[in-house]
Amino acid sequence: MNGAVICVGKLREKFYAGAAEEYLKRLSRFGKMEMIELPDLPEPQNASPAQCAQVMEKEGEMILGRIRPQDHVIALCIDGPQYESEKFAKRIRENEMKGSRQVFIIGGSLGLSPAVIQRADEKLSLSKMTFPHQLARVLLLEQIYRACKINAGERYHK
Repeated sequence: MNGAVICVGKLREKFYAGAAEEYLKRLSRFGKMEMIELPDLPEPQNASPAQCAQVMEKEGEMILGRIRPQDHVIALCIDGPQYESEKFAKRIRENEMKGSRQVFIIGGSLGLSPAVIQRADEKLSLSKMTFPHQLARVLLLEQIYRACKINAGERYHK
């Protein structure tokens, strides 16, 4: 599987960074998976809704600047569908058959701009629970790895 995870913000804690690196290493035998980290823009203290929208818009412009026209874009959104691992693997396989790079988007703490959501080909929710963005990145990489193992017919833990 060739793809990318575009995310706003860096992995600050070593344990998150180590876990993400491990899954990227494991994914390398299935294809090229790229991690694209974009700067997390500062949110003004006591920001107004307009200021928050402005931050999201700027982050969105950075995200859109890293997406290729032919990419299949999957935006992580609270209101996206949730999949069991086998169904997620099937979605990845179907998208892979189209021949385009699969790009997963994790926004900043304020979420994704409407422009990024509009560009997305589909949405995905990891859970109804709320996770820190850093943990969400590790969870996403683990699920992509699991999907690749399922699609390769390899054993995985249930």
